[in-house]
Amino acid sequence: MPVVRSSAAVTHEIRGARFVSYASPRTGSTELCAWRGEIPARTKAPAHTVSREEILHLLAGELLITLDGHSERIAAGDTVIVNPGTTLAVENPTGHTALTWVTTSVGLTAELADGTLLAPPWAN
Repeated sequence: MPVVRSSAAVTHEIRGARFVSYASPRTGSTELCAWRGEIPARTKAPAHTVSREEILHLLAGELLITLDGHSERIAAGDTVIVNPGTTLAVENPTGHTALTWVTTSVGLTAELADGTLLAPPWAN
């Protein structure tokens, strides 16, 4: 039975946010990836278009989520379903770190507005 201990999780930092990877091909998962996101206070991630469905569950805090130009403020306990091809922007307008749990399928890529294609290591 594969068990990923918290001490074995791999942390990645990009643009001030932390992504703590638990499930990925690196840890034995063949289809799904899962990570905890830590979005610091007053952080705004650039909009990006995702190639695969993502499920984002907010564990703590509040976030402003924008999907294809439509913004919603979400609170702890809320879940956002991001369909493939959707442009997603995440902002933490509060004074406290927000914590998320995110799942997707292996191979997710994200395209920035300038055409840059990212293959986040926590989802590949």
